[in-house]
Amino acid sequence: MNARSQDSASRDDLTFQSGSQAHRISNIVAESALHELRPLGRERLIVVEDDPVTRTMLVGYFSDNNFDVVGAGSCAECRQALRGRADLVFLDVQLPDGDGFDLAKEIQATSNAGIIFVTRRDTDVDRILGLEIAGDHYVTKPINLRDLLARARSVLRRRSIDRKAARNHNSIAFGDWIIDLTRRELLGSDGKPVALTRAEFDLLAALVGADGRPLSRDYLIEVVSNRQAEVDIRTVDALVARLRRKLVGSGTPVIATVTGVGYKLALSERL
Repeated sequence: MNARSQDSASRDDLTFQSGSQAHRISNIVAESALHELRPLGRERLIVVEDDPVTRTMLVGYFSDNNFDVVGAGSCAECRQALRGRADLVFLDVQLPDGDGFDLAKEIQATSNAGIIFVTRRDTDVDRILGLEIAGDHYVTKPINLRDLLARARSVLRRRSIDRKAARNHNSIAFGDWIIDLTRRELLGSDGKPVALTRAEFDLLAALVGADGRPLSRDYLIEVVSNRQAEVDIRTVDALVARLRRKLVGSGTPVIATVTGVGYKLALSERL
């Protein structure tokens, strides 16, 4: 029977056997961080499962429940999928090119995605190991889809709360990045710092703090000015060009030009 041809209510019951200026900028962005903004797009899930039947059915079920879902049949395919944004990974333990526990460690080190192990291995040792390593949940096959959906939503809801708490500590997520005003760091989707100069950081912080409102070039000149350097419109344009080169990965422009005014943060998806 083709599960994807059934309506969502029927599939809920299916189970599977198959496998100074800096201070000013900080104040601006900190005030913006108090707003409780939610992502406009769908959460992105990765299903790492070597059995094609189980993988296809999981992808179909969660797609029908309004998630953006990518299937991966191996560790290598999972690493490829993780080059984009990922909010949650369903991870089998036994994979053709590696061990799921080892892959979980990699995911935890390079991504903020939640992890739910979905596997046939049901010993207490495996379950404890999975939860101790990185897992938010450890689910054994056969899979109850309704239960797995509830667990996935619980993990995503908890991580959304964590992101809001982080914003209240002077961190703001936007697109694939997190800007930390206290540490003066920009973190990429892999969790690694992106190297920025002082002026680049201050300019980006001002744009993030404006929450999509355009900022004039004259204002940005004041933001990046210091006693050691002369700053003019060409300097601001050069800084924006450098930031655009560094902030790549999502396919969406991060900084947009506003004709006759200056620049604004262009991402429509704010976390």
